[in-house]
Amino acid sequence: MGPLAWVRKNLFSTWYNVGLTLLAIWLLYALLKPAIEWGTTEARWGVIEANLTLFMVGQYPRSQLGRVWLTIFVLAGLIGLSWGVWKNAARGFALIALSAGAAFTLIALFFQWDIWTQWLIAEAILLIFYFIGLYLPRGALIAGLAWFLYFPFIFLVIAGSKYIAALPPVPSNLWGGLLLTLLLTVVGNFGALPLGILLALGRRSRLPVIRYFSIGYIELVRGVPLITILYMSAILLPYFLPIDMRPEQVFRAMIGLLMFEAAYQAENVRGGLQAVDRGQYEAAHALGLNGAQTTTLIILPQALRMVIPALFNSFISLFKDTSLAALIGLFEIVRIARSILAQSEWLGTHREVFLFAFMIYWLFNLAFTYGNRRVEEALGVGKR
Repeated sequence: MGPLAWVRKNLFSTWYNVGLTLLAIWLLYALLKPAIEWGTTEARWGVIEANLTLFMVGQYPRSQLGRVWLTIFVLAGLIGLSWGVWKNAARGFALIALSAGAAFTLIALFFQWDIWTQWLIAEAILLIFYFIGLYLPRGALIAGLAWFLYFPFIFLVIAGSKYIAALPPVPSNLWGGLLLTLLLTVVGNFGALPLGILLALGRRSRLPVIRYFSIGYIELVRGVPLITILYMSAILLPYFLPIDMRPEQVFRAMIGLLMFEAAYQAENVRGGLQAVDRGQYEAAHALGLNGAQTTTLIILPQALRMVIPALFNSFISLFKDTSLAALIGLFEIVRIARSILAQSEWLGTHREVFLFAFMIYWLFNLAFTYGNRRVEEALGVGKR
């Protein structure tokens, strides 16, 4: 069905649908007109252009921004490779990446920024690796291994190492903005999933020690707000570590987010485990599989497939919850926005700054939601 046919069927099919559509258009116009007039005549959007790099990477050394671009180029290659290998399952995220790259390129050209070439390179890398993935033997194994290695690679490149001359160390207190928000989200989600799986399996264990420990951890963490976990990790965590081990504030926040998210991921996975039919266990045992083989090869893959919507929902939720890290002194997006408002030349630009922060969160969550829907469609989640 084309767009015009969809509009006619859903918005102008009957006389009362026509009336409701026109009424809705009038209400939107009445509500949005003042905002549009403010945005085009009164708003001081120069505050965004002047502080865009601060929004993106915080105080990360400007001479080292090439390292951030390197992680983006590698990510583009991985998305393209996944698209070529897994086809429709990764197509949604690939289309999002291509659209975002095209939009960023056009925006950079419009404002005459010199970063438009980097976005073109990223798009070219994505398309090149897409065609590589189409013909790569054992592509699924290679792509899976590449994604597994990508996350340690990010930290190596962003944090640097005193043993690598080309990557001098960058203190974590200089990480900020969208870069820090995404790092906290990735660690909190992908680090928590294995722990959540273990907790979900432990909660169903027949060994009382393991079962009650898992239940106690899950219920304790789920019973308190995230901010208390963050304060605990920021203030109390050093007391549980050797005296010569004092992790920086960023890593304390990552540990807190991981501990918090693991409890919710455990309940998501437990729901999937309970949804697997009992006949699957009996069939696995009839084939001679032991308990561990049954769980890892038969039950767990089905359970994780069933809870893909819940896992993506947790990802989106944690992406927004990283804004609480501002309360323990980290310069993520919200704290960066507040620091910009403290600059004397940008006093009174609260609406512009926080509207831009709102758009960052909304667009990323919109992209995650679209990608999640395409993954569900490709895997047939919710269908027999």
